[in-house]
This record gives sequence, C-alpha cells and structure tokens, in this order.
Amino acid sequence: MSEQRFGESYRGTAPENYQKFFVPMIGAPVADDLVERAGLAPGERVLDVACGTGVVTRLAAEKVGPDGRVAGLDVNAGMLEVARRATPPGLSIDWYEAAAESIPLSDESYDVVLCAMGLQFMTKRLDALREMRRILVEGGRALFELPGPTPRGFELMADTLTRHVGAKAAGFVQIVFSLHDTDDLEQLVTSAGFREVRATSELRRFPLPPPAKLLWGYVSSTPLAAAVASATPEQRAALEGEFCARWTDLPAQAQSSLEVRMTTVEAVK
Repeated sequence: MSEQRFGESYRGTAPENYQKFFVPMIGAPVADDLVERAGLAPGERVLDVACGTGVVTRLAAEKVGPDGRVAGLDVNAGMLEVARRATPPGLSIDWYEAAAESIPLSDESYDVVLCAMGLQFMTKRLDALREMRRILVEGGRALFELPGPTPRGFELMADTLTRHVGAKAAGFVQIVFSLHDTDDLEQLVTSAGFREVRATSELRRFPLPPPAKLLWGYVSSTPLAAAVASATPEQRAALEGEFCARWTDLPAQAQSSLEVRMTTVEAVK
C-alpha cells in the first residue's frame, strides 16, 4: 500500500479508524464471545469498562433490552465520541469519560461488569478491579477477556516497528498481549476481593487482510498512529516493505488468519 493510498484509506482519527478497521476484524467477534459468556438477562444493569468505541456496550444494551441499563466507561474522549455516533437512536446508553481506577458511579449500582481487552492497559490494575467490584451488587459478576501471548504476526510487527520507528512504538504491541497467564489473572482478581474466580483460555482465529492493509489499519487504529506519523516517508516505506516481505516467511495459515489465545476471567462479588 503506497503512502498516498494509506492516507486516503486511513485519514480519520485513531478512534474512527479503530471503529472502521479493528472492530470488524477483532473487536466484534470478541464482543460476541464475551457477551455470550456473560449470559445477560433482560433488565440487568451492565457497565462496560474500557469500552472504546462501544462494540461490547451496544451488544449488551441489545441483550438487556429497554428495562435494563447499560453504561460504557473509557478514559479516551475520542473513543467515546465515536461510540456515541455509532449508537443507534433506539439504544439507551450512558457514557462516562473516566479511568477505571476512579469510576464515577454509586456502590452496588450494577449487576454485571464487562471488560474486553482493556485490563492490560491499566497501570493500577488492583485499584481498577476494586472499583469494578465496588459498583457491583452482592452476587454480581465480572468478566474480562484478554489476548496473549503475542502471535507470530504481531511479533513480526513489533520487530519491524522497532527497526524503522523505534522501540517505544513496538512496546505498544507487546503491552496488548502482556496479560494472559491464567494463574496470574486468577490471583490478581482474587486479590481485589472477588470470589469464584476462574480463568480459562482457548485458541481463537480471526481472518486477516493482506499484510500492508493489516499493518496500516492496525497502526492507524491505535496509539501507534502518532509515532508512525512522526517517521519520515522513507522510514514508513521501509517499514511497510520489510513487514510485507517478511510476512511471506510465516506459515500459510498465519498469513491468512490471526491465531491467538484468548483468556476469559469470570468472577463473582
């Protein structure tokens, strides 16, 4: 994909590109799985933490119906702006711009907390988990979904980013897949006061676009966008060239689909 075509395809903000690229490829299938596991019932009150552009939030609102109550919380105002625009008029959702470590909601005001691929980005995870527990009713449940370890294709992405943009940019890719060990997660969530904590993992596959589209779509959808934008045209061209060339060395299945282990943590207050 040339620089010109990249600019035409991904000229929106990172949250807009996240909704356009990442959500259909990975976000929506993960949301389907998480909400299905939650077994949401009509009338339940659900908080989606680190909601991003709201793919889990909207699905939860559909499940609980008009008698339920659903809120999405995220620290990123741009994500919430896209979430509001993407929400159909018939769905009633409350949106909160706040960190998970300081949720601006009353004690015991929700039945379910969901968090899809967000816990790994929280620097004060124990504080965030305690806040999620605080707003749950007694017997309320929490579910988290996390990816990792890093798939081979994303190891390749991190390596080429390091070589052509810098180690700091590559660090984001590593953080995405950094929290996945089932024993560690069970201990962390238990330490926050939850009970009946159970972490399970299974291999999932997500279809992938061609490597150039994957690279620029992912970069433009995440905090990587700013780092790559500051690189020279020559650096970006070299990044794409090496990434696409090395992509062909991956096994055929890894070239066409993202094979990643997804860990789900379920817990009760």
